[in-house]
Amino acid sequence: MHVNLNHEIENIISGKIEVRHGTIIQTIANYLRNCKSSSRIDQVSKQIKAEEATHIERFVTSNALWVEVDLSTYVAEGAEQKVYLEPPNFVLKANDAIYYNSWFEYLLNLLLHNYFFADTAYELQGFLKHKQILYAVVKQNFVQSSEPTELDNVRTFLEHNGFKKIKNNDYLHIDLQILLEDLHDENVLTQQGLLYFIDTVFYTSLDEGAKSKIIQI
Repeated sequence: MHVNLNHEIENIISGKIEVRHGTIIQTIANYLRNCKSSSRIDQVSKQIKAEEATHIERFVTSNALWVEVDLSTYVAEGAEQKVYLEPPNFVLKANDAIYYNSWFEYLLNLLLHNYFFADTAYELQGFLKHKQILYAVVKQNFVQSSEPTELDNVRTFLEHNGFKKIKNNDYLHIDLQILLEDLHDENVLTQQGLLYFIDTVFYTSLDEGAKSKIIQI
């Protein structure tokens, strides 16, 4: 079994592989990597994430990437993000990266989503801060489902693209060492027979928490 991160993912992060709406995400991800190289490697995830937030805020200020969201357009939220309408055909999602041990891992998740699912690619608009919490704000095509999603169709599609179902609605790409989790019928919509992945949670062996899970599989 492969235990090292595939070069393809490194190329996605660095920008050697073009990803839809990837440029600014890659820029910030590599900025965080460079900042991390001078930090202590034995820090716990909360410390790392807090330091990354400080670095991001500095970068955002220097590059005029602070944004505002019209709160009156709020439509829904989950554990990880708040969703707002952006007429005529988009939504904005404000995400605090709660599912990830670091902001770098969240940015990598965006890149992987855009790489695999370009038709629902996230376009990073910038960041906002609310009640001392930092949020990334991404823009995405609005998808209106026309029929229920059959999870067998999701499985067939992902297996065709190198993912193997491991449990529930979680999938593993063995060659790339990627976990793709929680693909239930609210995160994958069906429109006119086509699947649209609107909310994904990717982990790779760059993430120490996910690395242990991948090695055990």
